[in-house]
Amino acid sequence: MEEFIKNFANQWDETEPEVFTPECAFHELEEWSSLTGLAILNMVAKKYGVKIAPMELKNCVTIADLYNLIQSKQ
Repeated sequence: MEEFIKNFANQWDETEPEVFTPECAFHELEEWSSLTGLAILNMVAKKYGVKIAPMELKNCVTIADLYNLIQSKQ
């Protein structure tokens, strides 16, 4: 989870890294946009070999939700 959070945080330009915890509701962050979402989907595909549909990402509320989704697909 720790490594995943670091990789996740790297997809954001302006948000401070300490904001990103397993409980972080990332859709609510000011910097969230569809481009950030695409960057996250791309990172997940490249680093974890898992393809996630945009709707699946939208249904994830927290970083832990996304992490668990990726784990279930590996």
